[in-house]
Amino acid sequence: MIGRVLQFSDIHFGCEDTEAVAAALDYAHVMPADMILVTGDITQQGFAREFEAAGEWIRALPQPVFVTVGNHDVPYWDVMARLFWPWRAFEAATGHVAHDSEFKGANVMVRGVTTARGWQARPNWSKGVIDLEQTRRAAQALSGAPVGALRILACHHPLIEMIGTPMTGDVKRGDKAALIFAEAGVDLITTGHVHVPFALGIDLSDRHSYAVGCGTLSKRYRGAPPSFNRIEWDAHEIVVTVVAWTGTRFEDDQVWVLPRRQDTRSIVTTPDTPDVDQAM
Repeated sequence: MIGRVLQFSDIHFGCEDTEAVAAALDYAHVMPADMILVTGDITQQGFAREFEAAGEWIRALPQPVFVTVGNHDVPYWDVMARLFWPWRAFEAATGHVAHDSEFKGANVMVRGVTTARGWQARPNWSKGVIDLEQTRRAAQALSGAPVGALRILACHHPLIEMIGTPMTGDVKRGDKAALIFAEAGVDLITTGHVHVPFALGIDLSDRHSYAVGCGTLSKRYRGAPPSFNRIEWDAHEIVVTVVAWTGTRFEDDQVWVLPRRQDTRSIVTTPDTPDVDQAM
């Protein structure tokens, strides 16, 4: 293998599995990786003490680290903050921006898109929304990744609903965004939210991309033990390994071997899609 990423998600500091979280940090320090990816929900209710604990854990990870926001990463009980500055506490605690974040290395490029919102014009604010203008910016950036580098889009909610998961992302405009990313040559769309790991093809385009979901490191198990993903690749395939918590240690569990797309050496363009308001 020529590259490796460790993906953590849904740690939910405030109801984290303390032993699993500590063991995951140890694992990250003994398993060399091109980067560490954290796909949202680092806190449970957005309390200051939760962000402080999350920030300490993230800073203790080996660099480089890339962090995206989740729907739990807002100050849940502060209405004004949810309305006007929903990601201020997240950005202060982690040192990572909520919008248009990017990492570019020799072996991997990652771009973040925010699917969580502080508020929405629908009853369940935990569901996802994706802005197609931000999607196009991310797709355009990823289409310019170094030759041979794995192209990863990171967000919190699965853009395409996965059968059998204990909850849904219900992402507004998720199908349209997934198509844009596939057409732009994105290899993986990495997400969290559902607390169950998966790796599935996104069959919306002739250019094949994969959706990779990560488990949780919290006590909100939803039928699966705490886990994270180890993503490894070479020129021909991507191997996604679920590293699951046994109660005393992490062990390799489920494995998916995904044929790597071979069409990303050429420059591609994204489909023309109408602009939408980022707040909705």
